[in-house]
Amino acid sequence: MNESITKQALPSEEYIKLLGIALCVFNSNNAFVIENILNNKGKHQYDWYNLIDTTSGSKKMETAIKNTITENSDDKIANLFEELCDKRNRIIHSFQITSNGEQILATKEKETNKQFIITEDYLKDFIKENENLSTTLYKFRRY
Repeated sequence: MNESITKQALPSEEYIKLLGIALCVFNSNNAFVIENILNNKGKHQYDWYNLIDTTSGSKKMETAIKNTITENSDDKIANLFEELCDKRNRIIHSFQITSNGEQILATKEKETNKQFIITEDYLKDFIKENENLSTTLYKFRRY
């Protein structure tokens, strides 16, 4: 299936596709958050080069969002982005397992260490939640 790329065992093509989409939509939203920071009183406090290198969900990014986006609206965008950062971290810090004879990713809850499988539904929900954030950011930008 993917032997021309790697000999390592991989999840299904559909699962890999969903992982790629999940990464792309999150990265798109991260850039869109930065654009909104810079367009809302953030041009003098922040610059794109530093923000793009700032870890999503970090205190520095939270502060930038609070001082610009939240100050000009409410905390909906900040809360959505924080939730997505947490879920993105679970995907990025996952580990591959074999479940029912298939390769798939699993992760753990950071606070409780409870492990769970990152299912296709989890990835689809993550993608839908990113679409919700994107829509909210577009509405805010028109503000």
